[in-house]
Parts: sequence; C-alpha cells; structure tokens
Amino acid sequence: MSYLTVKTLHIFSLVLLFGTGLGSAFYKFMADRHGDVRAIAATNRHVVLADWWFTTPTVVIQPITGYLMLAQSGLPLMTPWLLVSIVLYLIAGACWLPVVVLQIRMRNMAEEAAGRNLSLSERYFRYARYWFWLGVPAFSAMVAIVYLMVEKPLLWG
Repeated sequence: MSYLTVKTLHIFSLVLLFGTGLGSAFYKFMADRHGDVRAIAATNRHVVLADWWFTTPTVVIQPITGYLMLAQSGLPLMTPWLLVSIVLYLIAGACWLPVVVLQIRMRNMAEEAAGRNLSLSERYFRYARYWFWLGVPAFSAMVAIVYLMVEKPLLWG
C-alpha cells in the first residue's frame, strides 16, 4: 500500500473515530437530559452499537496505519511529537475502556427500566456522569493528537 493510501485510511479512521465519539456523546447527553426512559434506552443501544461498529475498528486501524506510515517514512519512533501522540493515545484508550463497560451497564439498566415502565435509578445517572467525565480527557487527548500530527512541532531536542 502506498504511503498516501495508508495516510488516507489513517485520516478517514480518525474522522470516523471523532465523529462517532462526539455524535454518541451529544445524543446520549441529550437523551439523558430529556428524561424519557424509552428514548434513553434506545439511545444507549445505539451508542453501544456505534462503539462496536465504528469506534472499535478505528481504535485498531489507527495504530496499524500509524505504524505503516512510520515504517514507510523512516521517521524515528523517538520523535518527540510522535512519542507524545502515542502516550496521549494510550491515555484516551485508558479512558475509553471503562466507558465501554459503563455504556453496556447503562444500556442494560435503561432497557430494564423501559421494559418495566420504571424511572432510571440514581446509579444510572452516576454512571452517566462518570461516562461524561471520562470522555473529557479522552476527547482532549485526541484533539491534542490531531494538533501534533498536523503541526509536528519540535517539542524538545
């Protein structure tokens, strides 16, 4: 695969990762805020699906295409902006893994509440707050990575 093809796949998967994350966060936040348990259950179902269908593949594609570009370009792995990007990616991933668990739990809680015509518990909303606040450093890390990839600043050395 040519460098430009790999770079295109890398950028496309990044856009998909950002779009899915931001879209899921927006729709979940708005559904939770609205309070309709059936809408919340449906939205949580879709957020979990979006993570499996879009986020998970892009999380895998990003390091693979990044490595292929690195190998083809001859750029040293110890390049400062690249090292910082990798650390930020790991931080984002460390936030994303518990988010996946929380999403599945919230989906199950919302579906059960909707099926029984009950209100959502405080535990659901506590999980939703954790979910939101784990998204802040993850999203911030991804924004910083995009900056580093585009600008490739000389950070030290």
